[in-house]
Amino acid sequence: MTDTTLRGSVAICGAATFGLGEAGGFDALEIQAIAATEALEDAGIDKSRVDGLFGCMQSEFLNTLAFSEYMGIAPKFSSNNRIGGSSFLAHVQEAIAAIDAGLCSVALITYGSVQRTAVGKLQTAVAAAWSPHETDYDPRFPVSSYALIAHRHMHEYGTTRKQMAQVAVSARQWAQKNPEAFERGDLTIEDVLSARNVSSPFGKFDCCLVTDGAGAIVLARTDIARDLRRPPVYVLGAGVAHHNKHISAMKSLTESSAGESAERAYAMAAMGPSDIQMLQVYDAFTINTILLLEDLGFVKKGDGGGFVAEGNIAPGGKLPVNTNGGGLSCCHPGMYGIFTLIEGTRQLRGDGGERQVEGIDTVLCHGIGGVFSSNATCILGTEATL
Repeated sequence: MTDTTLRGSVAICGAATFGLGEAGGFDALEIQAIAATEALEDAGIDKSRVDGLFGCMQSEFLNTLAFSEYMGIAPKFSSNNRIGGSSFLAHVQEAIAAIDAGLCSVALITYGSVQRTAVGKLQTAVAAAWSPHETDYDPRFPVSSYALIAHRHMHEYGTTRKQMAQVAVSARQWAQKNPEAFERGDLTIEDVLSARNVSSPFGKFDCCLVTDGAGAIVLARTDIARDLRRPPVYVLGAGVAHHNKHISAMKSLTESSAGESAERAYAMAAMGPSDIQMLQVYDAFTINTILLLEDLGFVKKGDGGGFVAEGNIAPGGKLPVNTNGGGLSCCHPGMYGIFTLIEGTRQLRGDGGERQVEGIDTVLCHGIGGVFSSNATCILGTEATL
């Protein structure tokens, strides 16, 4: 029997972004703090009520310490858990457990990076940590690993460059409806296929952006969230899974641990893929979206490319995916996971503007970390799902 007692026990009551694209003049901690302040304002709750603090960032190893000092917050529960870009969805799972245990009641999850304006490239502490089985091949972090996954998927299932290009085009079509998106210009299949090669089979538009950006969400015990300013977005399920750090230790290049994290989230939510109306996933590269459609249970293994090619994830498609434009067209400040939660929250509250999808009550948000090393899944829902 599956335990669903924590289903809907915590809700997102505030969400905000700041400095997406180029945050000129600010450092990472500053934009992280501004996003947090705006998320608290969105919730209508004072920072003095925050007693759970979660976060991580590339430029500050002891992020929650630096952030609490900067913000003047003294949490009862704190986590600097860092498993890559999925960390923030894992933080949601931790927050649920901490709130249920009575260790905190209002949690703040934050992130910030100025990698575009500060260093002009992906900022990471992982690049030097290649496995000794990999260094002889002089790989480029992280693109070489994802290119390896793409090539294997093409070999095993006949996935094509054109199908992957459709992922980028669909993301851009959503981004054109989002004033926050960094790249909003027209993009065609031909543009993607003819773009400068980065790491075969990927061209420039198969790869995520390098931007600045910060995001924050406020979670609270459900009884607290219902008394705040905005409609609560309930966390119905959460799951985390990881087996490896290095791509050479991945059990299968075409099957990630996303299936396991999703299975745990589905079980907690008492739901399955057929109950999900929208996806927000970490699309660092075009192959990610295809692989995740399969591993999260929306199509069978090998059918992800064909599903995308039919226009199903684009505006007007059967399954809206990355309605903000994702990491490929909206923003990618080094670790994208928190932005899946923010966009999911905005869609469920009806705050999507031109990109709003009507009649949405459930969203699955999914983050990955490293080179498909960690996976974390959260299922969000409106009051109607309780």
